[in-house]
Amino acid sequence: TGMAVRVAVLPCPRCLFDDPVQIRVAGLQPQQAVTLRASLVDESGELFQAHALYRAGSSGELDLSRSPALGGSYLGVEPMGLFWALQSKTPYKRLAKRNVLTPFCVDLEVYEGHGDMCRLLGKCTNERWFLGEGVKRISVREGRLKATLFLPPGPGPFPGLIDLYGSGGGLIEYRASLLASRGFVTLALAYMSFEDIPAMPEILELSYFEEAVNFLQKQQQVKDTGIGVLGLSKGGDLALSMATFLPGIKAAVSISGSCFNSFIPLKGDGFTLPVHPYDLGRMKISDESGLVDFSDVLDDHTDPATWNCRIPVERSLAKFLFLSGLDDMNWKSDLYCRDAVQRLRQHGREVEFYSYSGAGHLLEPPYLPLCKVSIHRVLGMLVHWGGQWREHAKAQEDAWRRIQAFFWQHL
Repeated sequence: TGMAVRVAVLPCPRCLFDDPVQIRVAGLQPQQAVTLRASLVDESGELFQAHALYRAGSSGELDLSRSPALGGSYLGVEPMGLFWALQSKTPYKRLAKRNVLTPFCVDLEVYEGHGDMCRLLGKCTNERWFLGEGVKRISVREGRLKATLFLPPGPGPFPGLIDLYGSGGGLIEYRASLLASRGFVTLALAYMSFEDIPAMPEILELSYFEEAVNFLQKQQQVKDTGIGVLGLSKGGDLALSMATFLPGIKAAVSISGSCFNSFIPLKGDGFTLPVHPYDLGRMKISDESGLVDFSDVLDDHTDPATWNCRIPVERSLAKFLFLSGLDDMNWKSDLYCRDAVQRLRQHGREVEFYSYSGAGHLLEPPYLPLCKVSIHRVLGMLVHWGGQWREHAKAQEDAWRRIQAFFWQHL
């Protein structure tokens, strides 16, 4: 018997969740067939797993950044495939981090052969954190605000961001904590379905979001060059509304959003943006699975009768970045983005726009696995989000790079 089999996660077994790592296996027989398996247990006790079949090189080494997977959860050279392909046995589970103060631990195991995984040869654990070294997490309940502030270590000044999730509501912190770990003072802001904020508020007030901007501007570590806002889905149209109506916002990113006000009226100073007309009767529910296809519920956005719901982004002096997936099965986000981009360009405004083929609605920080279907927390229905595994994973990596570069450039 030669050396024991060693599994290494490089450069370090502890990293941030959005860090790529290199997985190497040493001490195998030349050309040996092995199965690699990744396992992660989320905070509710749900097990997520991925596996792939490999063959060692002539020196008995395996490097996932060079060796192709021959089968399993994915094929080909995919250095991070064991992470983005994680899937639960229970259908329709979305992997999301609730408590950002603890890491996700991913166990990596190497088994003999391409068969039944009875013989474990070696293993190690990769600790993937959402909070970088020295990042502070501060709960905010000031005025009406229900939020969490994340401060990078050091005096700064840092660019300030407001982070908004979608209509599922709650106070979602994992994206904000990662952005703070990358050097942004970030405020994760709840605006529906949280504490005493109803699941479906009758109205949203612009002044609530203005309070968030003012709160962020008051932090001494925040640069005074203006605030950025990042929103997904319903958060996307709110990000555009903030950039349009609040002068403090200098840069806005909309992910899978739209350029009109959706589902809840937005009350501003002396005006109210009504809701884009929709009809839930146009929901398609598939009989066997109970899956809901939501994409046709809205009236035609090109019909002038709907234009009073439009967000007049062309009035804004902010910079915009739009991101959408072409395989979004929940929302015609690509179509709605193009409409906004065209309107901005007609008015000579600067705008960046990327649409990703094979990507779904939930474009998340990288290496979070694709969630094709899950229960919508507010609707209580199974919603189809769309996306193809590999393409969606690549889109998330690219989008994350672009979001950070965009905010660094404009803030």
